[in-house]
Amino acid sequence: MKISKGTLIRTIILALALINQVLAMLGLSPLNIADDDISTVISTAWTIIAAVVAWWKNNSFTDAAIRADDFMHELKGDK
Repeated sequence: MKISKGTLIRTIILALALINQVLAMLGLSPLNIADDDISTVISTAWTIIAAVVAWWKNNSFTDAAIRADDFMHELKGDK
C-alpha cells in the first residue's frame, strides 16, 4: 500500500493546523506573535484552509481506495 505524497502532505498540514488551533485556544502562543488577535486570526485562517483542502481532496488511505484511485486514473488516461 502506497499513500500518495499529496495525501500525506495534506494530512500533516491539517494535523499541524489542528494542533496550532488547540494551542491558541489554550492561550499558548504557537506563532510567537505578541498581539493575540493577529495570532488568533492567522491560526484560525490556517485551520480553515487546511480543513477545506483536506476535505476537498480525495485522500485515499486504505489499500482498496488506493487501488480504486489507480483504476480511475487508468480509465481517465491520467497515467
